[in-house]
Amino acid sequence: MLSRVANSLYWLSRYMERCDGILRLLRVNYAYSQDDFEQFSWRPVLMIFSDMDAKNIADVKHEGRKVLQYMITDRLNKNSVFNLVSKSRENARSVQENVTKELWQCLNDYYHKVRLNDIATSLQKEDPVSVIDDLVQQGMHYYGTCEITMARGEGYYFMNIGKYLERAIQSVDILNVKFSELNYSLEERSDPTYWKYLLLSISGYEIFLKSYRSALDSRNILHQIVWNEHFPRSIMYSVRRLKQSFETLKSDRNGEAYKAISFMIGKLESSIKYSDLKDLESKGLQEYLQEIKQDLLAIGHAFNHYYFAFN
Repeated sequence: MLSRVANSLYWLSRYMERCDGILRLLRVNYAYSQDDFEQFSWRPVLMIFSDMDAKNIADVKHEGRKVLQYMITDRLNKNSVFNLVSKSRENARSVQENVTKELWQCLNDYYHKVRLNDIATSLQKEDPVSVIDDLVQQGMHYYGTCEITMARGEGYYFMNIGKYLERAIQSVDILNVKFSELNYSLEERSDPTYWKYLLLSISGYEIFLKSYRSALDSRNILHQIVWNEHFPRSIMYSVRRLKQSFETLKSDRNGEAYKAISFMIGKLESSIKYSDLKDLESKGLQEYLQEIKQDLLAIGHAFNHYYFAFN
């Protein structure tokens, strides 16, 4: 597969995964803001998914409608849903012969939906949850179409690599921001509602209730999001799916590239697998999360270097 094609499919998938993560986080945080209108802050969302500086975040952190418009429809925000869907569509258009007609149509429909002026109006004057739900459903249509129609070839696996790398980075960022509010302390007592909404924002609350027969506390939250192999948005799950997808790309033509990245992914998987809460407490949560984030970013840079470098 041409590096240009692999690059487009990889980023198409990363942008769509980021879009899905943003929408789910916005939906849950809007509901949370209605429950705790006086104290709620949009700061964590903006820290994770925007490049606003501290002053600009402080100016709008209590302005829910402004944040929703900025994160969904603002064309000057490179991480808005509008821009992420637009970039995914452009990547798909540049490699149309490598995606199915159904997938292209799905992305095209999503693009035309999110660019409607009615969405911006509804976010300001009506119930924004219905708007977000509609966009989430459009994203689910994309995921389903991809799984059902795409051949299990190199293109599909480059898309999976992008998806799971992006998902792992998001999970690390969410943990980092939420625990930074508690000074990275595992002893800090927090309202169970705080953890409930964190889990809801990554579709993990129901799984938590079935997997952990104890109260919502920081250690159980960390275990689920870092190590729980049955949780689709855990860091371990994402890294393992990243590894499985990458292993399908091995060939006689890419020995050096495959060996270098395989080592990086394997090292990260092992460091997570063979660590536990005691190691985390000994090292410090902030440093632990930063190391995982740096390893994930390094893997992304290695793909750019070995697989996507083209003239």
